[in-house]
Amino acid sequence: MMNTKVKRQTPKTLLICGLGLLNFIPTYAQESDSIRLERLESKVSKLEVLNGLKISAYIQGQFQYGQENASLKVGAPNTDLTEDFNRMGIRRGRLKFTYEKSIATAVFQMDMTEKGFGIKDVYLQVKDSEWSASSVKIGVFNRPFGYEIERTSSSRESPERATIITNLFPEERDLGAIMTLQAKKSSPWHFLKLDAGLFAGNGVKSDIKNKKDFISHLSANKTINEKIQLSVGISYYQGTVYQGSENRYTFSSDAFIRNSDATNIGTFAKREYFGVDAQFSFTSNLGLTSLSGEFITGTQPGGKDGSKSPNSSSVGDADMYIRSFNGGYLSFVQDFEKVPFSAVIKYDWYDPNTKISKNDIGLNETGKGDIEYQTIGFGLLWKINYALRMTAYYDLVKNETSENLSGFENDIKEDVFTLRLQYKF
Repeated sequence: MMNTKVKRQTPKTLLICGLGLLNFIPTYAQESDSIRLERLESKVSKLEVLNGLKISAYIQGQFQYGQENASLKVGAPNTDLTEDFNRMGIRRGRLKFTYEKSIATAVFQMDMTEKGFGIKDVYLQVKDSEWSASSVKIGVFNRPFGYEIERTSSSRESPERATIITNLFPEERDLGAIMTLQAKKSSPWHFLKLDAGLFAGNGVKSDIKNKKDFISHLSANKTINEKIQLSVGISYYQGTVYQGSENRYTFSSDAFIRNSDATNIGTFAKREYFGVDAQFSFTSNLGLTSLSGEFITGTQPGGKDGSKSPNSSSVGDADMYIRSFNGGYLSFVQDFEKVPFSAVIKYDWYDPNTKISKNDIGLNETGKGDIEYQTIGFGLLWKINYALRMTAYYDLVKNETSENLSGFENDIKEDVFTLRLQYKF
């Protein structure tokens, strides 16, 4: 009886199970398609991000040998000023992320060495890709002044920028907003480019003053023929430096004249630069020959012992010295077509006070901050492959001397030899 009962209920049971399966199968199929669609959309979204993302980097391992008073770029300062010294380290360890989508580009670049971690570039750029090659950029980026500032350290032939550049524009970058005006590539006016913007004037540090600095650079780049290329540019900088002291010194008749007034605190000293730059290159049977140079002159506020531009998180309370200056550099680079080497010769100078020289320095409130420096650098670059490059470079540094300034009666020994291996990827 038991077996008969089971057999009679089997068709009914199968029918119920079958109807249940018919109801279940479409639901399961719908859920599977939905999940698969979500996963596919997620993968497509990730692919779109990856397609717009570019990651690049370079590392500069460096050994330097310096005379007793040299200022090396890696390692700690000399602990025994009676002897030469050497240091090794990572000069630059850059990692750069660039994301581009439609008309917008975002850039984030950091620097990592044994000394620590730092931010170099953080900016957003919006381009007009339809009517021109113009753009607007906001954030932290290179100041648009001259030529050498905006040349990346991974492609520049000399290990460091010229002395005047490192004094007027420490760390090269600043916080600001800039507009670039340029015609589209098909236009006969594309060779002209104008950069103009407002900046905090404090390097990569926080903005600490209400007044903003104006920087502009107008350049013309022309390809004469397939072997000759010429570029020229003019730059202008108008800004201020906050004064945290009551003493302001201006130069007149071979002497600094002090203006001591409590109302000077909180005022702004004028900071104004004029610059011209030019680059010329041509190809011959020997290889590519490149010549470049800049000349900068103007007014620079600084301290008694130096004229370096502001790059601090606070306004400070040091006395203000106003100086007229000039300086620049000339660079010659010869690539050799049949061998992977390039020869480099570079001369640069910086005179922080053009109204006084030699034995007058050290008198009438003048001092270390008024000394002129000249540097002759020469070296050899070995392009091992597309990613590896080795540089051997020697800097001959000469300073102005004065019988009336202690420590500068003779030329200070501060020559530097640099051996660098760079890997770029």
